[in-house]
Amino acid sequence: MSKRTPSRGHRGPGGGYGPRGIGRPVDKAKDFKGTLRRLVRYMGHHRWSLLFVFLATILSTVFGVLSPKILGQATTILFDGMLRRLQGLSGVGVDFPAIGRVLLMLATVYVVSTIFDYVRQILMVNVAQKTVYDMRRDINEKLARLPLKYYDATSHGDTLSRFTNDVDVLAQSLQQSVVQLMSSLISIIGVTVMMLTISPLLTLLTAAMLPLSMGISAFIASRSQKFFVRQQNILGDLNGHVEETFTGHSIVKAYGLENDVKQTFAEVNQELYDNGWKAQFVSGTIMPLIRFVGNMGYVVIAVVGGIFVTQGSITIGNVQAFMQYSRQFGMPITQLASIANVLQSTVAAAERVFELLDEEEEPADSQDARVLDNPQGRIGLQDVTFGYDAQQPVLRNLNIEVEPGQLIAIVGPTGAGKTTLVNLLLRFYDLDQGTITFDGHDIRQLKRGHLRSMFGMVLQDTWLFEGTIRENIRYGRQGASDQDVVRAAKAAHVDHFIRTLPQGYDTVLKEDASSISQGQRQLLTIARAILADPAVLILDEATSSVDTRTERLIQEAMARLMEGRTSFVIAHRLSTILDADRILVINQGEIVEQGTHLALLAQGGFYAELYNSQFAAAVV
Repeated sequence: MSKRTPSRGHRGPGGGYGPRGIGRPVDKAKDFKGTLRRLVRYMGHHRWSLLFVFLATILSTVFGVLSPKILGQATTILFDGMLRRLQGLSGVGVDFPAIGRVLLMLATVYVVSTIFDYVRQILMVNVAQKTVYDMRRDINEKLARLPLKYYDATSHGDTLSRFTNDVDVLAQSLQQSVVQLMSSLISIIGVTVMMLTISPLLTLLTAAMLPLSMGISAFIASRSQKFFVRQQNILGDLNGHVEETFTGHSIVKAYGLENDVKQTFAEVNQELYDNGWKAQFVSGTIMPLIRFVGNMGYVVIAVVGGIFVTQGSITIGNVQAFMQYSRQFGMPITQLASIANVLQSTVAAAERVFELLDEEEEPADSQDARVLDNPQGRIGLQDVTFGYDAQQPVLRNLNIEVEPGQLIAIVGPTGAGKTTLVNLLLRFYDLDQGTITFDGHDIRQLKRGHLRSMFGMVLQDTWLFEGTIRENIRYGRQGASDQDVVRAAKAAHVDHFIRTLPQGYDTVLKEDASSISQGQRQLLTIARAILADPAVLILDEATSSVDTRTERLIQEAMARLMEGRTSFVIAHRLSTILDADRILVINQGEIVEQGTHLALLAQGGFYAELYNSQFAAAVV
């Protein structure tokens, strides 16, 4: 097993994999400022709520800034009274009623500030949750518009990580950081104004520490950014590895590779730990350094302020207030430094989300795209050439004409291009050259969703979702009646099995339908295709997972289903396609032979060699 589990491609109808390895996140943010602006625009959809948050923040901060000045008045009254008494002046003392009025005013300011602080927090939580709600909705809609090549090229775990972990990082950051950012900026302005009203000289001394604090923040933040970006990327790798391991746990156990899986997980997890530790260590040095600078400034203010008091140029209460303001002046800067730390992971997560939202989508239907009212199932391929890589065609110069109701079998060795041909019929990929027609109409001129609805598919890899058996069968045709569902189940010879279950058709399947056998899952997907009643069927060895008796029953049911209906059968066991109207033999992307079973055997070519080799193997 490799040291890093590779991204798994999307498996197509024939079991093959498309291209992979495209679009892996980079280790360095490509556009920090652009991503930040884009995130702000996302929040701009809730601009009125943000405006109220801003107003509540202003009011909360202003009332909070006033409190040291008010408290300083009480200190001055107390100090002056005590000083007069020490000087032996008769009839004077501490004016406790005045102090009481000041303290009542201070309590009122604290209460009002707290109320506005609560209001802004509630509003900001609402904005943050609505923003990530919109983002998750956009991602979900984007995933539905992405072409098959995206899923071929990207691991499911990485996509899931962007959908969940990265959006969660944004949600937490928006709830905390935006309010802190507003509050810190307003606090800096308010505190600066209040300090200037007390002493411009002391304000200048306090401000002299600002460039040093900001320089420390900028320097460390620039160093920690690359670690935060790398941390998010490795987290996507880890999720991809876990998702793939859990999905294929039976294969891992069958081959005894548990220790290899543990080792791979340990290596990726260790790498995530190392990068996370580095990111937090580097960014964690910001606040201690800024606190050190702030404490040095605090000492300077205390000494110089004491000198001013002895000179009578400033009151003791104002010195106390200024010392509180100097501390408050440093706190917003410390908070901004902390926000700069959080911003690194926020932008890294946002960039990964926006990379997903910016992925190339399936081309939109043309404005004059058509819908066929009565599809017949006539399929034509003229000079079709296609390759996942333009330099390496998978299919070359295919020319096929299929009449309505014909049964076409597609055979060939692994990697010959059978699955790719089906992908082209469904427009999962667009052609490099040539034309594919449906009832004489170029499929590029038909609405993509309508085109795919005319095809029914039964694949080797069954897919059932968590829900009742009735809902899984009805997935083939939404709105079908219960009677239609039962008829489809009977046609697929699965009705009897369903009725043996305790809840019958209302039995709830688990997410991976592990409570029933592989063969039973295959029967349910066949019932789903029967209910869909499509114009064209695509069958990928639909009976490969059932026993011989059930296989015979299903073949009889499929024969009835395929009557008068165009059908493509990707065949691996050639004994299942003896009655095909035409067999297409594909090898290295080209149709090397075509005809009926007997005609191809008579030719003694590639098909005859394949058939005889299977027959010989069966005899042995």
